Amino acid sequence: MKSALIVSFYQRDLDKLIDEIKQFKNEEDLWRAAGTINNPAGNLVLHLIGGSSYHIGANIGKTDYVRDRDLEFSQKDVSQAEFITGLENLKTLVTTTLANLSDEDLEAAYPIPFDGKEVTVHFIVLQLLVHLNYHLGQINYLRRFFE
Repeated sequence: MKSALIVSFYQRDLDKLIDEIKQFKNEEDLWRAAGTINNPAGNLVLHLIGGSSYHIGANIGKTDYVRDRDLEFSQKDVSQAEFITGLENLKTLVTTTLANLSDEDLEAAYPIPFDGKEVTVHFIVLQLLVHLNYHLGQINYLRRFFE
């Protein structure tokens, strides 16, 4: 079953993200940008939680999550502990939602257009995993920059 492999990648990479957030020695550094990365780690985490909660939670898992994408980039001063809790909750949401998908569910049409295109659920969950890793790399860079 494809979903088991996808779930294992999400669990692994969300654990890596949690570890990155825990390694920020100065909580204020979560809200600083550096180099060519314009968004602070804190906003990138909010963006990852918001995007996955919306696409995987609301649109696939049928939760009542309502996304405020602008807030993901404007909100500040969320604590390190709140991020860790939010990421642990996201890991549970993603695991629960994706583990229940059959291969047929993955090949079904995603309920809304993505970037103006009709895509499958499988496409969305892989796209979000790639997106998670892109921002995970940026967060790792920012953490090391401020050490």
